[in-house]
This record gives sequence, structure tokens and C-alpha cells, in this order.
Amino acid sequence: MTTADRQLRLLPWTTPEGKPCYLSTDCDRSRLSRLADDIEAAQLDSGRQVLAGARAVLGDTAAGERAVRFALVRAVESLGEVLRIAVSRGARLGEP
Repeated sequence: MTTADRQLRLLPWTTPEGKPCYLSTDCDRSRLSRLADDIEAAQLDSGRQVLAGARAVLGDTAAGERAVRFALVRAVESLGEVLRIAVSRGARLGEP
């Protein structure tokens, strides 16, 4: 999505209805832009932790179905967040 002069930034959160949120600004250092950057960093860090936990569960032959299911649910949540960040950052790179 674009406005006349600038690209809209896909934010790392959605509305309560699950719809995407966008930011239109000329300044990538605005308060809302910095908040989005901080949330993206936290989501990426959480994804690294979830990945480590999922690997540990999968490496444990005694792990039960509940543990594997929990690890998978968290991994899917994290993957969704990381893909959203990738789309947002890719759009901000612009067309080649």
C-alpha cells in the first residue's frame, strides 16, 4: 500500500479483529516507529528462544505429546511473527 509520496509500514500487531495495522509517516524514528522496532526485536528474540525450546523437545525421546504439541504451537506463532516482520522490512526496502 502506498500513499502519494511514501510506503505504509506494516506494523507488528493487528487490530482486535485480526486486521493488519499500517503506519504512514515521513520519519522512521517517530515514537510509533521506534515502538514497532522494539516489538519486532522482542518478537525475534522470542522466536530464537522458542526455536531453542522446540529443538530441545524434539531431541528428547521421552517428550510426550503435550510437550511436542506445545512446542509446535509456539513455533507456529513465532513463525507467523517472523514472516510478518520479513514482509514489513522487505516492503520498506523498496522495489529493486
